[in-house]
Amino acid sequence: MRLTTKGRFAVTAMIDIALHGRSGPVTLASISLRQRVSLSYLELLFAKLRRNDLVESTRGPGGGYSLSRKAALISVADIVLSIEDHGNETTRRRAGADVDDSGRCEVEELWASVNLRAVEFLKSISLQSLVDEQKAKGVQAATSVAGSRRTTVVGTPVRKPFVVDAPNSVFALGRRQQRAS
Repeated sequence: MRLTTKGRFAVTAMIDIALHGRSGPVTLASISLRQRVSLSYLELLFAKLRRNDLVESTRGPGGGYSLSRKAALISVADIVLSIEDHGNETTRRRAGADVDDSGRCEVEELWASVNLRAVEFLKSISLQSLVDEQKAKGVQAATSVAGSRRTTVVGTPVRKPFVVDAPNSVFALGRRQQRAS
């Protein structure tokens, strides 16, 4: 098991969904703003999370992502293992097994044992326990204020969301130009 930035961001995004998803699906754009993670990077992560049945997507207006099961039933190991690519690691191990070093097998067994313990530890941590920790630190779920979602931490100011007043398609741009004429 490799613990990488991808795994860290995936766990962070899943905590965000668990915190803010009680009122409906959470958009990747809102996660991107709150967690300061690139939207395109989140799209890649959520494709893997969806393939591994950790999140469900809802299309259309009001759509986004929600947990596919209760946060208490999702472990950190589930999230990290769904994101990380383990095929290359297995290939490297098989290639190294052909080497005839007496000490190499002992070292590989040691790292296999460390890897197993790390996975066991991450399996013991539920997404719900991480959400509970965040709530204990004062992180509150998003509240709907004038149609926008906000995250507040007790004692810190709330930033107003950045609103883009631009057409979202060529057709909207054309309609806007017609109205201006």
